[in-house]
Amino acid sequence: MPSDLDLTLRKVMDGLTAPGAMLETATQEVRGQTYTVFRNAPPSLPALFDAYGSAHAAKDFIVDGELRLTFGETLALAREVGAGLVNRHGLQRGERVGIAARNSANWIIAYMGVLFAGGCVALLNGWWTGEELAGGIRLADCRLILADASRAARLEAIDHGGEVLLFDHGDPREGLACLLGSGEATLPALRGDDLATILFTSGSTGQSKGAVSDHRAVVQATINFAAQTLMLYTYHAGLGQVPDRQPAALVAVPLFHVTGEIPLMLQSMITGRKLVIMPRWDAVEAMRLIEREQVSYFIGVPLMSHEIAMHPDRGRFDLSTCFHFAAGGAPRPASHVRAIRDALPTGYPILGYGLTETNAVGCGNFNENYLDKPNSTGPASKPLVDLAILDDARQPLGPGAVGEVAIRSVCNFLGYWRNEEATRACLTEDGWFLSGDLGYLDEDGYLFIVDRKKDIIIRGGENITASEVEAALYDHPGLAEASVFGLPDERLGEQPVAVYVTHPGADVSEDDLREFLGARLAAFKIPVRFWRESDRLPRLGTEKVDKRSLKARYAAQWNGR
Repeated sequence: MPSDLDLTLRKVMDGLTAPGAMLETATQEVRGQTYTVFRNAPPSLPALFDAYGSAHAAKDFIVDGELRLTFGETLALAREVGAGLVNRHGLQRGERVGIAARNSANWIIAYMGVLFAGGCVALLNGWWTGEELAGGIRLADCRLILADASRAARLEAIDHGGEVLLFDHGDPREGLACLLGSGEATLPALRGDDLATILFTSGSTGQSKGAVSDHRAVVQATINFAAQTLMLYTYHAGLGQVPDRQPAALVAVPLFHVTGEIPLMLQSMITGRKLVIMPRWDAVEAMRLIEREQVSYFIGVPLMSHEIAMHPDRGRFDLSTCFHFAAGGAPRPASHVRAIRDALPTGYPILGYGLTETNAVGCGNFNENYLDKPNSTGPASKPLVDLAILDDARQPLGPGAVGEVAIRSVCNFLGYWRNEEATRACLTEDGWFLSGDLGYLDEDGYLFIVDRKKDIIIRGGENITASEVEAALYDHPGLAEASVFGLPDERLGEQPVAVYVTHPGADVSEDDLREFLGARLAAFKIPVRFWRESDRLPRLGTEKVDKRSLKARYAAQWNGR
């Protein structure tokens, strides 16, 4: 039976989306399918920037160290970058432009500027090695790459086919000098079906795929997150719990991830929320910024909010302004939910479930409902999302039955860039995205994730494809066999580990392999533990390595680290 909070939130959402209301919904045919949409949504991201950047013009938008920019200042700078990309660099509508940089005010301005110019922004993983960055650039056919010094250095002497435009952080007038336009430029009027973004995701083959979305999908996803926020705001306002101050969010997750891009950065444009940037994660610095900037919303991979809650210095800081401690990108252990609430009683832990391919929309579990069902990711995020559990024949299953989690909404991506085979494998003709996750719905429509069909390891919110790491290991001349899998870790969710067999006479140590992989993979992909086997790895009847038996064999040793 739905909880009292469920019933109240549903009533609030019904009011927000009713005819004539702020978030009125309608149905619209998109690519031959009928979806629920927000009737009055801006047609494109630049239109969204103009509308809300002007509405909140005088408010602080970005705090980046000593730099502070209002919404109005950010908007003006982004339009100048758009003009510069058109006038100085000849950017054409729909051309892909890569961004390879750490989080900063200038990252946000560059992102907005590419979209103002009509480009499709490709969010390159800032933690990738030079070869991995080059692979993403080639995959998305980026003619221009906007890179900071660190990422530009990684790309030196690597053939990637693009032109690197070096920018810096700090004062935008100096850091973005190579992008700012001189004079006016005619910026294109974009439509909903123009290309907007490419985000990179690991697949079962180990090769990165570029998930491409149009403006309609990203705009609608952004407003759907804003609808959830406004729903909670209205509920808490009715209880007299909303302080009279500008909302603020700590930016502690990478902006190149969909979580950082949409529910954090883009949603803040709509809600007038201040973004407080920290370039790298540090729990004490996070608490200092929460106190100084009166942060009201925190989001990160689960380990981050747990580190704050359990930190011995927590009592030194006033964290009472932070109303929600959100998590996404990886499962949050159920024990952490109550621990966070007990340690930070003025804030609620909340959880979101979505994927790059759904532009982060999916499910949400809030407040007391999350405390009551800490193993659940919550019900479908209304008003746009439909959720189903499908069997192998893609037929819906009833409550309690485990199958593949499928998500349907206008927010879903178009497909993988120039990879029709992978697109067909995960998008059905009637608009469902097949997530690769296994789960079930309870009687109240709450989703519980129980396993993954894909061979993916999620370490602290970062996806690691086991087959990619295995392929790199097999490049070592001394290795005959290798198997990589994830084992549970309370802090990071999972950690990658490896089991290997050497060729006869070869002497290969754990340190040898770690050094070997360090030149080929990003640091977060390198297994934290290597076990050497003397005999052939166990096989299934198909002759594939039996990873399940390997995981079972080494789990006890792992727990006893």
